[in-house]
Order: sequence, then C-alpha cells, then structure tokens
Amino acid sequence: MSGCRLYLVSPPRIAPNDFAQVLKGALAGGDVASFQLRLKHASDDEIRRAADILRPVVQAQGAAFILNDRPDLAAELGCDGVHVGQEDASYAEARAALPNGIVGVTCHDSRHLALEAGEAGADYVAFGAFFPTQTKEPETQADIELLEWWGEMMVVPCVAIGGITVDNAPALVEAGADFLAVSSGVWDHAQGPEAAVRAFNTLFEQVRQAEKAKKA
Repeated sequence: MSGCRLYLVSPPRIAPNDFAQVLKGALAGGDVASFQLRLKHASDDEIRRAADILRPVVQAQGAAFILNDRPDLAAELGCDGVHVGQEDASYAEARAALPNGIVGVTCHDSRHLALEAGEAGADYVAFGAFFPTQTKEPETQADIELLEWWGEMMVVPCVAIGGITVDNAPALVEAGADFLAVSSGVWDHAQGPEAAVRAFNTLFEQVRQAEKAKKA
C-alpha cells in the first residue's frame, strides 16, 4: 500500500525572513513529512540564522527539520536530522553527531551504496536524479526500476529526488517511493507552493485508493 509523503527541499538561496512566509504557506497546503534546509553556498552563520528562523516554522507543523551536509551544525541547532551526500560527512560521523536523529544518505543510482547505507543504519536512502533538475547538476540518472527493486529488498524507506513535479511524480509513487524530495516543483509551481503541496497530497491519496481498489 502506497504511503508516499512529501519531503520539501529549500531553494538553493533564500532570504530567511521572507522565505519563512512562503514556507508557512506551503505547509498549509497539507501533509509534509520533512523539510531540508539546503544552502550549499551559505556561510555557517547564514545557515545558523536560516535554521533558527525556519526550524520553528517546520516543527510547529509536525514536520522534521533536516539540515543538508552538516551533522555538526544539525546537532548544534536542534535539527531533527541531517542528510549527507557521498562527498559530505560519512554516515558514521553523522550518526555520532545525531545519535537519536534522522540520518539520510544520498546513494545516487547505486544499489551498492544504498545497501551499505541501509545495513549501516541509515533512516532513509535517497535515489536520483530521476528527471532533469535546475536546482543542481545531477551526478547520476536513476531509473524508476530502482525504486521497485529497493521496495522488494529492504524495509528502509527510500526518497526519490531530482526534477520532480506534480506532473511527473505518479510513476515514482506507483514504483514505491516512500518520499518525494521536491524543491522547484513546489516553490516554482504556477499556482504557488500551497497549491503544489495540496496537489502532491491529492496524488498520493489517488494512488493509495487505486492500490486499494486493485486488492479489493
């Protein structure tokens, strides 16, 4: 049974006070599992300021506040978790910094990296990019079959990432993605972020109902 949920990722550059209002609007659109603050070109102090402003907004809605790359700052700033890439801190370093937090690991299109991360104890593995993306230059192109394989092999949740929009998301949900990590597909949505979040949640429910009908 599909239980896919939305995993928001921040734009690469934000003005925290202004973006806080945008984020509140998005979170008003429906269920959001988590929000990742991903500011690759920001200084530590800029990350601290953004986290201090945005974390309460996210946590007030019952969503997890995840920091990209930096287990040390995630622990310092009271984040719920950290997401690490293959060139960032290791899973072991991230877990040491956040023994009770969420630790997610980028695995690109690699079954080997995903199995290693899952067996090490990662709370989720992230596969991608599934579609062309403007947010970052993807290192790999992932195949939707990867999600189906993972769901058959492991109980560790998987996150699909990379150029995901409401229009191209159905195949990922149907293939078994537990979470869809979405950035511009929400923030740049023609009807606005709140409408985008609502549309994603409508999609998730439609897939759940279709799967339920198949089993009836």
